[in-house]
Amino acid sequence: MEFKTEAQEQVYRKVDKYLRQLFGEMVRPLSHAPLFIVPAGTTLTHIVVTPWGSDDATITVRAYVVYGADLVPDLLHFLLRENDTKRFGAFGLDKDGDIFFEHSIVGSTCDKEELKASTLAVSHTADLYDEKIVQRWGGMRAIDRAKEQL
Repeated sequence: MEFKTEAQEQVYRKVDKYLRQLFGEMVRPLSHAPLFIVPAGTTLTHIVVTPWGSDDATITVRAYVVYGADLVPDLLHFLLRENDTKRFGAFGLDKDGDIFFEHSIVGSTCDKEELKASTLAVSHTADLYDEKIVQRWGGMRAIDRAKEQL
């Protein structure tokens, strides 16, 4: 794998160590990108390390909540209101209109407990909301989409 900066590589190695200590064999690093996948409940949690300038990196923990929901104003209002109740992270939409929940932290100052809190908060939130959203606005949970693609 090729890193864009030395700082990105250092943070990636730290994250790799912490994730393995926290989640053991469940951690799946990708060989072609600075990205890890950790299954949790009905979602897959993605942890990506991205350069932030030349001397630091960010760690973004993202879990897809629902793919293909009907993005009506009622759902979008619901997601924005729920963001107001979250301590770590926020709901968002990707370029395809799929709903995710994510939280970002500074790589150089991140410790194991902070990474654990971020990862658990994101995965728990996605797992908590996926069925609620699918029941009311349609779409597919992340785990169901992953099974469908196999």
